[in-house]
Amino acid sequence: MLKVIDLFAGVGGLSFGFHKTGFNIVLANEIDKEIASSYTKNQEKVRMINEDITRLEIPTVFSELKDNVDVIIGGPPCQGFSQKGSRNILDDERNFLFNYFYNVVEYVRPQYFLMENVPNILTTGGGFFKNQIFELFESIGYQIDSSVLSAYDFGVPQLRKRAFILGKRNGKLLLPTHGGNEKVSIHEAIGDLAYLNSGEGKNIQDYRLKPFSSYQKNMREGSEKLYNHVATNHSVIAIERMKMVPPGKGKEFLPKEHLTKSIYSGTWSRMIEDQPSVTITTRFDTPSSGRFTHPFLNRAITVREAARLQSFHDTFVFHGTKTSQMKQVGNAVPPLLSEKIAKAILADIKLNETIILN
Repeated sequence: MLKVIDLFAGVGGLSFGFHKTGFNIVLANEIDKEIASSYTKNQEKVRMINEDITRLEIPTVFSELKDNVDVIIGGPPCQGFSQKGSRNILDDERNFLFNYFYNVVEYVRPQYFLMENVPNILTTGGGFFKNQIFELFESIGYQIDSSVLSAYDFGVPQLRKRAFILGKRNGKLLLPTHGGNEKVSIHEAIGDLAYLNSGEGKNIQDYRLKPFSSYQKNMREGSEKLYNHVATNHSVIAIERMKMVPPGKGKEFLPKEHLTKSIYSGTWSRMIEDQPSVTITTRFDTPSSGRFTHPFLNRAITVREAARLQSFHDTFVFHGTKTSQMKQVGNAVPPLLSEKIAKAILADIKLNETIILN
């Protein structure tokens, strides 16, 4: 079976997509204890290294996997690239965590690697980081392709854009540009979960409504119970504000006395049910943090609804505090997008095997 290492794994969005494609995730690394625990509970057979990658002794941890892994995947944290207006990008250590990803690739020498990050990694500093990453991996025999992919083009009901850097040793493989899936709206993704009011719901419950879209049926496959579907217990004034906002609208319908200061675009806006979601962040339970108010109910979306919009199957259960669960969902690579890239790599592996056999 084809082997994969997942670095900076988070809750395992990238891993889950590769697993669904038939790859065997043999090792994952995640620094956050609560998130690492959630990863392990969903993918029990994976060896989890819950440590800071900058302190790992690479030969000690990865010796058995040297020259014995097909793909290394991962998304080095990107807070430094995400800060709007930051002028000290070259001084921010968080912008250089890709070096530790490189160190593992250099030691293990997989046939492929896949790195995920925010789109800014390809343009920040006049392309400084992109050029540095390319030079590092090209110096050890990899040919590189990079692209900003929209999850919506791969069947994910969300306008999430992420940069991917794909490397192949002794050859080049291009990233897929789309997934061939039908486009999915918010209603088609979460309409079967539209019944909770503020403060309602249980962490484990029965489904109340039947699925009515192919996407919902796909997300429910294999899940007998509904998990993580608990509505935020909003304040009276927050509910009052949400009641003032019609479907598809936002803060322009709030009286001046109800307007709040916010750095977020889309604050107090309702999701538009016949469109894809905006990018799911780590604060999707807060109406003032973006367009995260339910299309017609007076509450923010739940962890399960956000997970659906990220293309996590209902069998994937998020553990830990609610804050951690939101972090797990909001920072993840959509599994459906990951799966499409994994399929492209798998097809290339099979093509190479055919060429060798012939």
